[in-house]
Amino acid sequence: MLVSFPGQNNMLVLRSFMILFFSCITIKINLCFPSIPSSLKTLSIDGHFDFEQVEHAAKDFGNRYSYIPLAVLYPKSVSDIATTVNHVWQIGGGSELKIAARGHGHSLQGQAQAHRGVVINMESLQGHKMQVHTGNFPYVDVSGGELWINILRESLKHGLAPKSWTDYLHLTVGGTLSNAGISGQAFRHGPQISNVYQLEVVTGKGEVVNCSEKQNSDLFHSVLGGLGQFGIITRARISLEPAPEMVKWIRMVYTDFATFTRDQEKLISGKSTFDYVEGFVIINRTGLLNNWRSSFNPQDPLQASQFKSDGRTLFCLELAKYFNHEDMVLVNQEIKTSLSQLNHIPSTLFISEVPYMEFLDRVHISEIKLRSRGLWEVPHPWLNLFIPKSKIHSFAQEVFGNILTDTSSGPILIYPVNKSKWDNRTSVVIPEEDVFYLVAFLSSAVPSSTGNDGLEQILIRNKRILDFCEIAGLGVKQYLPHFSTQGEWKSHFGPHWEAFTRRKSTYDPSAILAPGQRIFQKLIAYS
Repeated sequence: MLVSFPGQNNMLVLRSFMILFFSCITIKINLCFPSIPSSLKTLSIDGHFDFEQVEHAAKDFGNRYSYIPLAVLYPKSVSDIATTVNHVWQIGGGSELKIAARGHGHSLQGQAQAHRGVVINMESLQGHKMQVHTGNFPYVDVSGGELWINILRESLKHGLAPKSWTDYLHLTVGGTLSNAGISGQAFRHGPQISNVYQLEVVTGKGEVVNCSEKQNSDLFHSVLGGLGQFGIITRARISLEPAPEMVKWIRMVYTDFATFTRDQEKLISGKSTFDYVEGFVIINRTGLLNNWRSSFNPQDPLQASQFKSDGRTLFCLELAKYFNHEDMVLVNQEIKTSLSQLNHIPSTLFISEVPYMEFLDRVHISEIKLRSRGLWEVPHPWLNLFIPKSKIHSFAQEVFGNILTDTSSGPILIYPVNKSKWDNRTSVVIPEEDVFYLVAFLSSAVPSSTGNDGLEQILIRNKRILDFCEIAGLGVKQYLPHFSTQGEWKSHFGPHWEAFTRRKSTYDPSAILAPGQRIFQKLIAYS
């Protein structure tokens, strides 16, 4: 005779329930997820999906986040992208499938990744051959997956070039236009998103839409600086200008921050002699000027050799003047006159003369060196901030005076831009003042290091900077923003949040696109 105890019965019931529960989950997973790749396999496209070799799409320049997709799409045509997006949209809440467009993989925090979703390799898009159009208003039509370096090479064949750049040219058009795209030319021409005539966009419904300031203008302005939330840029018409042959590339040093910023602000106001204005911060570095000698010539070699940094925090002003050979005499006179009005340390003036292409592609040379030393594919916990002009001194006093006291773990850029060159109809968020600064902490973390150059310490430092900005009420906005909660995103967009969410519901109502930004969650219908 079998004897059972009440506790045993309860355990048997619980065990049976758990087995049934997990069996149901397994059945549900097996029913849902395998059907997604098979449904993608049935799509009629010119390119192809890869369901096996997908790990590379879970990696980016930031080297900190890795979300593995179910599939990578290699489109040959815009129709391939539209078909795929429309298919996922039609499935709706019946699946968790989402889509991310990936360019050259230069995102910092997984923004171009799609966990268990589809990543579109935009560089394989072959639907648009680059076409340069000359005339009174020259432009170039390019694929959204085209690299800016290739646009430069092609447009130079016609004596033309885009007006506004990023410091690094091995980025895709769609990637930079989804953010803003800024460099030292932004004070004059605005960011790259201010130099676009027309876009072709695949919306979150899979619709292919041509848009410009006059045609579908709301979508046009939504997508520019829209972080990929409203559509995938598949083609862009970029404004061009006559390209120079050469560049006078100039550097000089300041010890006083107020003098440094005053000169920067003077240079971006009115009719500036220079075509490019940037600056960077040098913390506790020795032998700095000697390091420049390989590519820059000191105006006064003797005085330059006697300059001592003494561990001080220094501020370097970097300028560029474009010119053609026949204008050499006039350009030299203009530069001399302009420099005489600045208040840098005279012995630290260094000048170089380089071809236009070499100047614009200068960061790639550094990349090659870092790759050779195994220091390129490391974590890059970058922090990019827009800071109102009225708050830049408070920011510098605390950050450069207290928070950053040791040698920095990467370049620190700092330069002002004019708000008047930015279009407030786009989705990008900037401070309200007429002049604001970009301050970029471009850190590289040394693998396995537990010191100041280690990932953990850099992240702590970044948080200290952000916390100070918040507590001091500096009105700072992140560029290439990253937040963990929708509440933080709402705070970031401020009064623009309502328009941003309206645009999302209009152009990507199922929240399919750019899940790596972690702004909106796709609503899943569980049954």
